[in-house]
Amino acid sequence: MSETTTITLHRSLVNRLLHEAQTRPDHEVCGLIGGKDGHPCSLYPATNIAGDPQRHFLLDPKDQIAAMKRMRERGESLFAIYHSHPTAPAVPSREDIEQIGYDDALLVIISLETKGVLELRAFRLEPSQIQEIPLEMEEV
Repeated sequence: MSETTTITLHRSLVNRLLHEAQTRPDHEVCGLIGGKDGHPCSLYPATNIAGDPQRHFLLDPKDQIAAMKRMRERGESLFAIYHSHPTAPAVPSREDIEQIGYDDALLVIISLETKGVLELRAFRLEPSQIQEIPLEMEEV
């Protein structure tokens, strides 16, 4: 996937991401997105074990390991790490940038800050820059 390529998300995956964020509107939800052939296809929610889950996220290592195992079994690879921002825009925080941990994975952020419309954005984080990756939704 080139750095400027638009990412196409199936409506069912977008709906699951938005639903995850809405189930815990007062906490940052988090998890992994698996992909095949450079396309996102599966959602792997994880428990947020951060000390202050209203403002931070930290994937439960057990959930993360289990998700990576399921991805391997399905022939998938890590496509993105996702989390929500209950009261902030869908842009990476300094902490998000410092803790991403996977150079090849995108960071997908869902914001609940907007009134009536959920915001979903993706970013590639590199040491010297943050690049937003355009998203489009595909009906399937």
